[in-house]
Amino acid sequence: MQSEKRIFDDLAKVLNGVAGTVAGMGREAEASMRERAREWAGGLDLVSREEFDAVKTLAANARAEADALGKRVAALEAALQAKGSAAPAKAKPATKSA
Repeated sequence: MQSEKRIFDDLAKVLNGVAGTVAGMGREAEASMRERAREWAGGLDLVSREEFDAVKTLAANARAEADALGKRVAALEAALQAKGSAAPAKAKPATKSA
């Protein structure tokens, strides 16, 4: 009876060792796959989230500024036309036809 208990203890130790080895192999495989994914993604010329957000903010600011300038130009053109209707309109220069 004593020898059977010792066999089960030895078997449990072996199985614990195997389980630890398998877990280590799993962690190593995961780390290897992550590294390969980083290398693959690095070759795709992707941008980081911070860079994307910075460019997105710059584009939004440029759009807002362009809209404001467009409104300003429209107001100036309207004022110019209002003044132009009171004074005779200038003739546009002739364009060359090709």
